[in-house]
Amino acid sequence: MCEATAYILRNGQEELLLPDVDLIEPEEDGLLRLISIFGEQRVVKADFLRLNLADHKVILKET
Repeated sequence: MCEATAYILRNGQEELLLPDVDLIEPEEDGLLRLISIFGEQRVVKADFLRLNLADHKVILKET
């Protein structure tokens, strides 16, 4: 499986945001829409911090 787990960096700690992320789309006003393979969605105001393809991990930084 190629899905990733998305985390958001808050107060120096990685917090689970959404598992099994299949798609990340930019929205207006600096928002990112994350969609899982199960159709679950999260919209957050964040920037990309790190993408680790080997570990299937996306780290976002809250803005």
